[in-house]
Amino acid sequence: MSHSLFYLVREPEVILEKNPMLLLLHGYGSNEEDLFSFASELPKTHYVISVRAPYPLPPYGNAWYAINFDADQNKFSDDQQAITSRDLIVQFIDEMIAQYPIDAHKVSLLGFSQGAILSYAVSLSYPEKIDKTIALSGYFNPNIVAPDYRNNDLSKLRFFVSHGSVDQVVPVEWARKTPAVLESLHIPFEYKEYPVGHGVAPQNFKDLLQFILKE
Repeated sequence: MSHSLFYLVREPEVILEKNPMLLLLHGYGSNEEDLFSFASELPKTHYVISVRAPYPLPPYGNAWYAINFDADQNKFSDDQQAITSRDLIVQFIDEMIAQYPIDAHKVSLLGFSQGAILSYAVSLSYPEKIDKTIALSGYFNPNIVAPDYRNNDLSKLRFFVSHGSVDQVVPVEWARKTPAVLESLHIPFEYKEYPVGHGVAPQNFKDLLQFILKE
């Protein structure tokens, strides 16, 4: 059976009638091995599935969408590629639910950097598909969310948002705009900052684990 994205899976050790799924979305220039490296630390009740972004980035990385620089070194996201990736992720979630005994009401996203930016887009555009969203070192890009997302039923969503206070890749100021967005949508969230750069601090990992395990 061919899938829309290449992935790695760690099956749950605790088998329920249907198990929750945690989908890992890596950052720009990385691959499916990156976040999967801490799969063994994630809850034993979950299918932990790590996907590879669709756009190859030589020599060996991948991206959810291109980031281009103009003559003044301003960065531009290829929003059209990002929207294509957003919808591929949703298609992939449906494929996983069809293939494994996954609880369709308990699908969580864990995205880092560009993967976090996509996590916002997926969960707000398709809130019926997503339970919890963990957005690490990313930000909310309104241009890649479904245009009418504010009309969606967002009542089931919950977010854990975190950022390094000295992030040299994605400025923390961009992440600090997120709480106001989530408040305006009446979505419950936790927002945390840690004294690190563009990465996940040990305390950050502990806090996101607690969030995953909360009912």
